[in-house]
Amino acid sequence: MMTPSSLPVVLMAVAVVVASSPTAFGFVSPVPASVGVVPDGIRPSLRPRSSSPSKASSTTTTTTTTTTMLNSHKLVLIRHGESTWNDLNIFTGWADASLNERGISEASQGGRLLREGGYVFDVAYTSVLKRAIKTLWIVLEELDLMYIPIVNTWRLNERHYGGLQGLNKQETVDKHGKEQVLVWRRSYDVPPPECDKSSEYYPGNDPRYANVDASDLPLAEPQDHRRAIHAGMGGRDRTGDKGRVIIAAHGNTLRALVKHLDDISEDEITGLNIPTGVPLVYELDDDLRVIPNPNAIAPLRGMYLGDLEDVRARIAGVANQTK
Repeated sequence: MMTPSSLPVVLMAVAVVVASSPTAFGFVSPVPASVGVVPDGIRPSLRPRSSSPSKASSTTTTTTTTTTMLNSHKLVLIRHGESTWNDLNIFTGWADASLNERGISEASQGGRLLREGGYVFDVAYTSVLKRAIKTLWIVLEELDLMYIPIVNTWRLNERHYGGLQGLNKQETVDKHGKEQVLVWRRSYDVPPPECDKSSEYYPGNDPRYANVDASDLPLAEPQDHRRAIHAGMGGRDRTGDKGRVIIAAHGNTLRALVKHLDDISEDEITGLNIPTGVPLVYELDDDLRVIPNPNAIAPLRGMYLGDLEDVRARIAGVANQTK
């Protein structure tokens, strides 16, 4: 039986990525209202790092999961598949770009890896941007789990790139210089230029955010965007004792989450790249401490599913994009 000090992973996972305001869950699929609500007085906290990650193996990661592992607390993170704007090398942020054909294939492949590994989930979380939503739908369809509750929240949106949104990355480098663009993209606490409130990229001009307090809507965000790391809210315990959660989101949102899961420094997290469409699996003990996986790619302690050499190549591909 779960106790308040040992809540399922859903509480911890969403605690890191959403704030405690009543509007934290902007959109929720038709599921019982108690999903996404924490009882008053119960606020989950992340546990300190228990050990250093093991060196990653260069061999293929097995997707065969033992019964013991299947019964532990599971958190799976997956970055949305490649989008049309990724392909065009455009700053996307909160712009609602679609998956391209490759992105659809990546999401399907990620779902197959989870299915082959025997993964099952009790609840799913995603943003309100269709590239993440569709990635989740494709994954759940591969798993035959389209019936589980899905919580959509704008707080899982990608980092808002402000005045850079819609601009070609290489052209921006040519105009402002590589060093300046690198500061905007990778500095932990320096935001890019703000977008104008008359811009099509200002969230206040988008009807999907009509019920969100205007003071919560960003004009631009640094990597340290507080909505993605502010603790204090999570899902009500509707997942039983297994606590099996999947989050389909965005590169910077997931980077904020793994920073806390893996206790990664500010300097190190700015250089961490998360590949599109590759499931990242975390096992947690009953105290919700991350159990380091021997196949983890440092500084992470969770395990990417699939062939590790292929995963490394995909990480390098993200790193080699124009910053």
